Amino acid sequence: MSNELAPTKGNLLAVKKSLALAKTGFELLDRKRNILIREMMSLIDRSNTIQSQIDQTYAAAYLALQKANITLGICNALSGTVPVEESLSLSYRSVMGVEIPKVTIDPTLEPAPFGLYTSNTLLDDAYLKFNQVKLLTVELAEVENSVYRLAAAIKKTQKRANALKNIVIPRYTALVKSISESLEEKDIEEFSRMKTIKNYKLKKSGRA
Repeated sequence: MSNELAPTKGNLLAVKKSLALAKTGFELLDRKRNILIREMMSLIDRSNTIQSQIDQTYAAAYLALQKANITLGICNALSGTVPVEESLSLSYRSVMGVEIPKVTIDPTLEPAPFGLYTSNTLLDDAYLKFNQVKLLTVELAEVENSVYRLAAAIKKTQKRANALKNIVIPRYTALVKSISESLEEKDIEEFSRMKTIKNYKLKKSGRA
């Protein structure tokens, strides 16, 4: 809206309405940003916890595999018998309009695909621990992708909120002030003009 807007009561009402809408928009965006930030911080804490669990489980899994290798020899052939994971599925949930992924996996553990004569409990233990790593990795992928999406949404929301706060609202505020002052000046001028006319008529009437 131009700063050269005609100083009329109609335009003043229109600008005041636009200003109110801009302030409401800013409040909604600010509220959305705060909710998204809280959600993201919660997920970051969860991500750190999962990453710590993965590190610990990986270390235990590799140690178990190392022990199995010592007792059985290198287990490359046996590792090839582990079935490919095909139960992953992806869905979404909405947080303030932001689509957050939800990755699910069948937690049912298939029996170890090793024959009794070609394996031992050490290899079974490694199989169990690497399965735990798989489940944790799926969970971490979901959380980290959610954090990335929320961070992008927060940045976009912040940009819009800043535009309203620093550009739109000050501009409309200035317009309201400018038009109001112009209308007040017109009212004063009109009052002075009417007073002058009234005095002139009184004087003229007195002379008559």
